Amino acid sequence: MSTPLLERDVLHAVQLTLNGRERKGRAQPRTLLSDFLRHELGATGTHVGCEHGVCGACTVRIDGVASRSCLTLAVQVDGRCVDTVEDTENADECLVQLKAAFKRHHALQCGFCTAGILMSSADWLQRQRAAGHQPDESDVRDMLSGHLCRCTGYTPIVNAVLEVSRA
Repeated sequence: MSTPLLERDVLHAVQLTLNGRERKGRAQPRTLLSDFLRHELGATGTHVGCEHGVCGACTVRIDGVASRSCLTLAVQVDGRCVDTVEDTENADECLVQLKAAFKRHHALQCGFCTAGILMSSADWLQRQRAAGHQPDESDVRDMLSGHLCRCTGYTPIVNAVLEVSRA
């Protein structure tokens, strides 16, 4: 006698554009996007810290908007575009500039939080530019309040984001 499958055990096909490339995978309905990216698609640049949306390490962009992948189900991104820090071929200029500025300002130490901060910062800077706003240090620190970094003391990160905002 076979045991009936529970809904949570059924795998659903998930097709998305990941960093500009069509990708397919399978996920249970409750699989978090962060886990799907890391374990099903091998995109390990997205880190998982708190699994409660507090630390920001798992931040990716979904259809261009910064989103916490630990609060998003993989099945919710079916048919959508997801960009992670690994995007090197299709990355927008803002993300490319931020990566270089983080290196120049030594804004990454252990690197655990860096991917999420880069993704949030790129999204935020693009919105600031579109609004014609020139952010100051206070604005950057406010944006970073959604991220936990235990190594840098935030000053190098703030300086890197400010440099790119002025470019």
